[in-house]
Amino acid sequence: MLTRAEIQHLRSLREKRRREESELFVVEGAKVIGELLTAGLTFTEVLATPDWRAPAGVEVKRITSEEMARISHFPTPSAVLAVGRISRPALPTGGLARGLTLALDGVQDPGNVGTLIRIADWFAFDRVLLSPDCADLFHQKVINASMGSFARVPVHTMELPAPLAPGSASRPPDVIGCDLEGEDHTLLPPLKDAVVVIGAEGRGLSAATKPLLTRRVTISRLGRAESLNAAVAAGIICAHLRRGGN
Repeated sequence: MLTRAEIQHLRSLREKRRREESELFVVEGAKVIGELLTAGLTFTEVLATPDWRAPAGVEVKRITSEEMARISHFPTPSAVLAVGRISRPALPTGGLARGLTLALDGVQDPGNVGTLIRIADWFAFDRVLLSPDCADLFHQKVINASMGSFARVPVHTMELPAPLAPGSASRPPDVIGCDLEGEDHTLLPPLKDAVVVIGAEGRGLSAATKPLLTRRVTISRLGRAESLNAAVAAGIICAHLRRGGN
């Protein structure tokens, strides 16, 4: 049986402050945990009801459905919940100079952040950058939306101006920002080394990031919608870059 202290600890991991203090995060759901295990992520603890069949080699702590309901972060509890250790690797020197990077500039919706990581994985981008005011990488909704991509794509949280500034060893030749006032994205040439910057929902690109761009692009509007979801816009830009022969 789980002790009261264990239950309180697991429930507390829904708060960023508690995750940072303990250096632990929690993820829940049979599909996402299965994908993360397949992607090679290891957990410090896996708790599951008898309904969940563990993959070979995975050690599981069996709990009751009632206990799962008490520790679950969802209105409808899953059959499995896992705890992982937080790791925030630093961006290597010159880390953006080669390959394709998706940079998120203040994207605060956890579902969007997770989906953007998944998009980066789908189009084989080399890494993702998160500005500090983005949704926390280890938020439950971020991990669930990213699925196994959370374990496959290197993600770095850092202030964006430093690696994107002119003269930085990390800066690639092209820093492209998605902006409603930019040129049509189909005019982008094939690029192998670039950063694609996606701004916050509603606000767009930050004032600190805009001066660092070498190019602004937009997705031409044919209908009457005011804007595109950040993840949808990123998917279109990433697909175009990959169609360009990369």
